[in-house]
Amino acid sequence: GVTHLVSILDPARDPLTAFDAYGPHDRIDLRFHDIVEELPDQMAPVEQHLDSVLSFGRRLSAAAGPADHLLVHCHMGISRSTAAMTLILAQARPDLDAAQALAEVVRIRPQAWPNLRMLEIGGDMLGRRAELLEALREVYARRAAGQTEWLRFLRENNRSREVAHMG
Repeated sequence: GVTHLVSILDPARDPLTAFDAYGPHDRIDLRFHDIVEELPDQMAPVEQHLDSVLSFGRRLSAAAGPADHLLVHCHMGISRSTAAMTLILAQARPDLDAAQALAEVVRIRPQAWPNLRMLEIGGDMLGRRAELLEALREVYARRAAGQTEWLRFLRENNRSREVAHMG
């Protein structure tokens, strides 16, 4: 029943063919690494990527019907996809505060750890950066509670800025 798909993968990853079986659907394919800092030999998310996500979201919102179903995915389904979904929801539902938008994403994907860089860039584009980043603190803090291995993984993989964002 997927009618709309946002696919986010690493640049060198082969295209996924599983979605070909979904039948006709509106789709965007984005390629960038799940990083929050500029790193050599890696492509960080940039404004152009987030503009594509938000443009796709505007098209979907303008034409969505009750039978439409959006799937947003990335390699692990934790960081890039949840950041993209947060931004799409924050744009489509400006009546929701950022905490409500993030809570809905976490309800759908409890292991969510939205990519900080994506929310910074996309938040700027929506004029909601401060609100999104403040609400993100709670999501990170809840997700990190008792997860020493997860926090070590983040620190070892150039994502200390996200850990520090918890406050």
